Amino acid sequence: MGEGEREQALLTVLTTEHYALQTSRAGTIAEATGRATIFLSVLSAALIGLGFVASNDKLVRPYLAAVLPTLVIIGVLTFLRLVETTVENSLDLLRIQRIRAYYHHQLAGEHDFFADAVGAGDAMSTAWSLVGTRPGRWEFLLTTAALVGAVNAVLSGLGIALVATTVGVGVGVTVGVLVAVVTFGVQFVYIVRASAAPMR
Repeated sequence: MGEGEREQALLTVLTTEHYALQTSRAGTIAEATGRATIFLSVLSAALIGLGFVASNDKLVRPYLAAVLPTLVIIGVLTFLRLVETTVENSLDLLRIQRIRAYYHHQLAGEHDFFADAVGAGDAMSTAWSLVGTRPGRWEFLLTTAALVGAVNAVLSGLGIALVATTVGVGVGVTVGVLVAVVTFGVQFVYIVRASAAPMR
């Protein structure tokens, strides 16, 4: 195979890979949206159910004892998968960035096509800037995983608060808030570590 044929074959392969990566990114976004929607729909249904039993004191506690752990388990499983899709999406974006940099070096010549693909800084920072995102740990607060993590934290805090109110209402509220804050903090640290590790 001659050099020209090799370059043409490589360009064809890269174009196909670029398309596959774009499709993969769309898939991760659709999955994240779907999973978050399912979780929030289950939560909404649980709140509607709570409205039906709220007037009966004998039913409220058993209902919450059954529903809250279920919601937390579904929430944690949803959260873990959302973190994975965030990582997959970021890695796909990084791979697309490398292909675009190749297009710029090999094909753009004196033109500025794909020039944003070879910006200053590391490749991941440049890739994130292409989609209007500033890299940094606080950016992870804006992810779907963080949203579900926040709901998980509130549910966990509520469950613990309800148990702790047997000691006293003030104690229950204080313990519940502390559990919610710690739970969200743990989940946020997990998002940051899981997202940062594959990109080093």
